[in-house]
Amino acid sequence: MTLETWLAFFAACWVISLSPGAGAIASMSCGLQYGFWRGYWNALGLQVALVVQIGIVAAGLGAVLAASELAFNLIKWFGVLYLIYLGVRQWRAQPAELSQDSAERPIGRPLTLVLRGFLVNISNPKALVFMLAILPQFIDPSAPLLAQYLIITLTMVAVDSLVMAGYTGLASRVLRLLRTPRQQKRLNRTFASLFVGAAGFLATLHRGTA
Repeated sequence: MTLETWLAFFAACWVISLSPGAGAIASMSCGLQYGFWRGYWNALGLQVALVVQIGIVAAGLGAVLAASELAFNLIKWFGVLYLIYLGVRQWRAQPAELSQDSAERPIGRPLTLVLRGFLVNISNPKALVFMLAILPQFIDPSAPLLAQYLIITLTMVAVDSLVMAGYTGLASRVLRLLRTPRQQKRLNRTFASLFVGAAGFLATLHRGTA
């Protein structure tokens, strides 16, 4: 991969990662609930799913899944149901007594948060089909493919990790401004609505338009 190609791909990664989506909503939700350091485990799960998706595309399975209406719909509706589930949980989340001491924030299990992030990303067939359309444009078929896909993976994960850190950190800062149960409940329900909205958007996707 030439430097010019990598720079173009690097720029594209920022545009893709900064685009609001279910991953950004999940990152902000975890930052709000658990603070930055605990909530960032969710972002790690997002990256694990991203690596798996790139691996699927690199292995050629992405084209098979993209061509299969059944596979596309199974992944899509799993994602819709999971986002709705997260929305319901966020809506029902109980306000907590907050202080400057982060120890009083609710504690989320790291592996649970990693799994949550993984499921949010892996259950989005649009992301897989999108990468299937975008990644080949930056691949030189005459050069070793493994090295190119490794560079692509490291670049995408690095950029997305930084962006999700920003989303998580922003929400954790907002957490410090919440001092009443009413404020917390209002923000929880805002994020719940965003999860359901993301589910609704995902439900409207069709294989030909993803």
